[in-house]
Amino acid sequence: MLDAARAGHHALLVATTGAGKTLAGFLPTLTELIEAPQEGLHTLYVSPLKALAVDVQRNLLTPVEEMGLDIRVETRTGDTPSDRKARQRVKPPNILLTTPESLSLLLSYPDSVTMFAGLRTIIVDEVHAFATGKRGDLLSLCMARLQRIAPDLRRVALSATVADPDGYRAWLAPDGDIDTVDLVLGEPGADPNLAILLPQGRVPWAGHSGRYAAEQVMAEIETHRTTLVFCNTRSLAELIFQDLWKVNAMSLPIGVHHGSLAREARRKVEQAMADGRLRALVATASLDLGVDWGDVDCVIQMGAPKGSSRLLQRVGRANHRLDESSEAIIVPGNRFEYLEARAALDAVEAGALDEDVFRLGSLDVLAQHVMACACAAPFEQDALLDEIRSALPYSALSAELFERVLGFIRDGGYALKAYDRFKRLTQDEDGVWRVSHPKFVTQHRLNAGIIVEATMLNVRFKNGRLLGKVEESFAATLSNGDTFFFAGISCEVIRIDTEDLLVRASARPARIPTYGGARMPLSTNLADRVRHFLAEPEQWARFPDDVREWLEVQSYRSTLPDPGQLLVETFPREGRNYMVAYSFEGWNAHQSLGMLLTRRMETQGLRPLGFVASDYAIATYSLDPVTDPASLFSPDILEHEFVDWVQQSHLLKRAFREVAVIGGLVERQHPGKRKTGKQVTFSTDLIYDVLQKYEPTHLLLQAAWDDARARMTDVGRLAHLLDRAADTMVHIDLDRVSPLAVPVLTLIGRERVATGTVDDALLVEAEALAQEAMRLD
Repeated sequence: MLDAARAGHHALLVATTGAGKTLAGFLPTLTELIEAPQEGLHTLYVSPLKALAVDVQRNLLTPVEEMGLDIRVETRTGDTPSDRKARQRVKPPNILLTTPESLSLLLSYPDSVTMFAGLRTIIVDEVHAFATGKRGDLLSLCMARLQRIAPDLRRVALSATVADPDGYRAWLAPDGDIDTVDLVLGEPGADPNLAILLPQGRVPWAGHSGRYAAEQVMAEIETHRTTLVFCNTRSLAELIFQDLWKVNAMSLPIGVHHGSLAREARRKVEQAMADGRLRALVATASLDLGVDWGDVDCVIQMGAPKGSSRLLQRVGRANHRLDESSEAIIVPGNRFEYLEARAALDAVEAGALDEDVFRLGSLDVLAQHVMACACAAPFEQDALLDEIRSALPYSALSAELFERVLGFIRDGGYALKAYDRFKRLTQDEDGVWRVSHPKFVTQHRLNAGIIVEATMLNVRFKNGRLLGKVEESFAATLSNGDTFFFAGISCEVIRIDTEDLLVRASARPARIPTYGGARMPLSTNLADRVRHFLAEPEQWARFPDDVREWLEVQSYRSTLPDPGQLLVETFPREGRNYMVAYSFEGWNAHQSLGMLLTRRMETQGLRPLGFVASDYAIATYSLDPVTDPASLFSPDILEHEFVDWVQQSHLLKRAFREVAVIGGLVERQHPGKRKTGKQVTFSTDLIYDVLQKYEPTHLLLQAAWDDARARMTDVGRLAHLLDRAADTMVHIDLDRVSPLAVPVLTLIGRERVATGTVDDALLVEAEALAQEAMRLD
């Protein structure tokens, strides 16, 4: 890293967790400041998490103080007091640690040119965590701006888990010029010690939380110094925390940490961990990255990890030293998850990481950045376009599309130009663009940011009676008339009314499952490995007896698909007709496909009753049998049913609200007061309706469509599945349920069960199903 810095090259450092990446990133800065001390800002360090910035400051201050260096290191995040923020702009430290959003805000001030003029280095930590998303779009635009202010600026990125270093080198480089970025690889370090925790008895048929293993997990906590227990969702983290407390016979100190907790609560837990006062911490992705506690000697992953890169990242939190093996244990939730856990271990051993997909930059982020630039100083259109194109996600931005973005910020677009509140920019006679009124500068700084908080909707009857709350991401997929199980009742959707999902009790069976919320999809890398397991009986000797028996009986009674095949099984059970497709494309894609398949089954007169989805399979059930599955899985479903569904449901409205907030069309807060989620929803819904009617080609509607496609439906994986379905489908018609179908069928009706006893009731139901499936006659 020192050699790259002395040669003036940009650098991407890829090294295992615990190898000293952060210090290697900062070492050139420290040497330069020792050899040639300077006043003002020398190095910017950007991380995806506030906690990481605070943690790095703590770790960096120690060597700085021990060497007696006169170097000021400070953090600047959303949590930094306003008086310190103001002082940092006038008298910046030598090293400033911040997040992409805080950097974007700094660039919106007129004095940013002075502040960053002497900037020598920008270090992007944990680059894999955000380069391919909207926060990465924002950071790449910020780096393009910084490079114009300080042309000799050196860019450095750090990561432990990168499958495609060249993709990241191009993202990091000015103008995507990959040859200007040196790739620095760290030594591999000791291999991790990974194991799968097998339950006392059998691997369960159903569930995906691993809650059955609370006592075994507690036993691991008792025999280690400090254990990190990772969960894939915040709600599961809370449940696991409660489960562990119930079996904590020794009353060991255990904490919980996730993004929904108050800042004070998180800080308290982080400090307790840093001081070594906790024996275990139950956490979500909020601690995936970088926060280093040297005393952690065991990591436990509840449920399957969903990706080998994520598993490696989490494993790296244990034994944060290069020469010692990290110890990690995976607790699979069901039999498919056992295969997935085994696949993840094999992938880690082979060094096979999950691929990252780089995409074109988002237009709402671009609009926010252009406004930030305008707040700092008036600009010329061609010069700014040239600067923006030097950021890789926007390198293909056409002059015409940029003109549309500017037009949107100028007056909101054709349908909204009558309203002064949308006229944020004006163009002078000499072609220079400037902010049209100082109030828009204040508005921008109050509302800038990429992360839009997820809202929950109240489920209510028309008379106002409240049943509970569901994630808005789930509610957005519903159309009027759809039925779903909630609080033990089959609820029919009347409509979504700002923050309320209005329903009536229905005698019709619920068609749509409600559990799940926003889920991390299974990575294609692991999905491919699980497919190979099914088709390679010679591998089965490595599996526990009950998993091997499950696959053998499936092979005898039906078939196991080859890696390229799509197995579809149909069978009757208890007066219903089931169709199960094993496509391994992940929960998000299957959830969307379920909506589309049941619509098409309706059209074909098959009287569908509902569907359920897992990461591995999708099951539909109907009154009439499916005899020709190929006609359901045709690619034109994406042209017809998909477009209808997205427009009839609230998917587009939800995506529109997010892009409207990021793009600056709707403000979340005014000086002195913050809008409620209800007010933001109300105003974006109104604007959405106007644009749909009068300007359907509006820039933000286009951005909302892109978002709806990409994020809410995994539509790329869906399209891939449908494209190959006709040629690769193997249809097996059975007289009863197959062993492979048990895990997904068990999910049906779990909403009927009162929360808390869900897993127990599921296991009883699963065993009955399993006995039927595993009979050899």
